[in-house]
Amino acid sequence: MTGYNLGPDGYCEHVRRAKAAVGIPIIGSLNGTSIGGWIQYARKIQDAGADALELNIYYIPTSPELTGEEVEKLYCDLVSEVKSSLHIPVAVKISAYFSSLAHMAKRLDQAGADALVLFNRFYQPDFDLENLEVVPNLLLSTSHELLLRLNWVAILFGHVKADIAITGGVHTAADVLKAMMAGARVVAMASALLRNGIGHLATLRKDMLAWMEEHEYESIRQMQGSMSQRAVADPGAFQRANYVRVLSSYSVKGVPL
Repeated sequence: MTGYNLGPDGYCEHVRRAKAAVGIPIIGSLNGTSIGGWIQYARKIQDAGADALELNIYYIPTSPELTGEEVEKLYCDLVSEVKSSLHIPVAVKISAYFSSLAHMAKRLDQAGADALVLFNRFYQPDFDLENLEVVPNLLLSTSHELLLRLNWVAILFGHVKADIAITGGVHTAADVLKAMMAGARVVAMASALLRNGIGHLATLRKDMLAWMEEHEYESIRQMQGSMSQRAVADPGAFQRANYVRVLSSYSVKGVPL
């Protein structure tokens, strides 16, 4: 932790240096434990020159006494307080584990979130059976994880004013294109760059442009939301109405299930 954790002052200095070094927007990221702390450090990151702020609400409610309603109120109050204290856009990174995700997205939208980032990946520790210890277990994402994000972005598109971003499972040009068609305005990428290096971005851009030219798309904006629930011929494909079709689509060694 001493090598990774810059501390609040070190992080703000990192934001300042990044802002001075590049010509693209710099989005700060903040994870806190109290509203007072969130506001204090949000302002520091803003003052350091960040163009926007992502609230990474990495919160796992473990108490049986804490209700879902209380958890949702905590999120919304936090977003409202931070948003009212800043003049830069605020994105909220959330998990998929709400009982009514669409309603929660609407509440965060009403609380002032400028963007929703779907979804947080909660890291799950493993058990060491020899030493009887709980140990860290970090797995990089794969494109398969994109499916959950695509589904919910496609459902939420057009129902919230906030922009929607996808994080988790974006690795290829096809992944990016799918995200845009679902309705995302932004995709975030980490695991693919860790595996392939920063140069992978140039490959993605080249592959995307080639696909768009082949399929006669003039811009990303043209395709955004074209595969959302509101746009497709069969909206039930995003719901349980498609359940039997999904099961019947699987075959074992060429033999229908």
